[in-house]
Amino acid sequence: MSGHSKFANIKHKKEKNDAKKGKIFTIIGREIVIAVKEGGPDPANNSKLRDVIAKAKANNMPNDTIERGIKRAAGDANADNYEYITYEGYGPNGIAIIVDTLTDNKNRTAANVRSAFTKGNGNVGTPGCVSFMFDKKGQIIVDKEECEMSADDLMMTALDAGAEDFNEEEDCFEILTDPDDFSQVRETLENEGIPMAETEVTMIPQTYVELTDEAAIKSLQRTLDLLEDDDDVQNVYHNWSE
Repeated sequence: MSGHSKFANIKHKKEKNDAKKGKIFTIIGREIVIAVKEGGPDPANNSKLRDVIAKAKANNMPNDTIERGIKRAAGDANADNYEYITYEGYGPNGIAIIVDTLTDNKNRTAANVRSAFTKGNGNVGTPGCVSFMFDKKGQIIVDKEECEMSADDLMMTALDAGAEDFNEEEDCFEILTDPDDFSQVRETLENEGIPMAETEVTMIPQTYVELTDEAAIKSLQRTLDLLEDDDDVQNVYHNWSE
């Protein structure tokens, strides 16, 4: 994504999300429920839960909120009602969009996602219609200002831990991993005391598409805003070069 600062985008996303902190905490709370359901409430024996806790801390979720979420999830008989569903589709000018949802009501979520695409002059496609344009990767972002380690030392630490790739941006370092190695690499960096601004398994576009038509940009933004505001939506990925 040359010409774009990944960290500036993340900071912008976080600032935007500060106004929607309740939504972010809801998303992470549901991820805690699923992680506890799948691997138990003890982070020491549940790498997925450790990853969610790291994500929670990166989003400034208070420790007592995290602990309450884990306890509640451990005793929540309704945890079984949540399921992951991914939708794929197209925005204006063929922009590829992937929507990850975690829902207890498939019909409601499907209707809302479809409506968001339609209102932005796009359409939901069939499973697999755009996901081949993305690579699933573990992504760790380190803010240069927060990191005392040199670029070379950080790169060697990350690669030795099992990372696939290391990129230096203007204001941050980006570490990419195979999704299966993400937990191991993240925990190694955490144990080394390296501050991480963002840690997640994400979908990275293989190529980006620029939009110049104002009407298309407005339509796409409408779809993305509607999806972001939906409590069932966990993540939205797209290949628009903002």
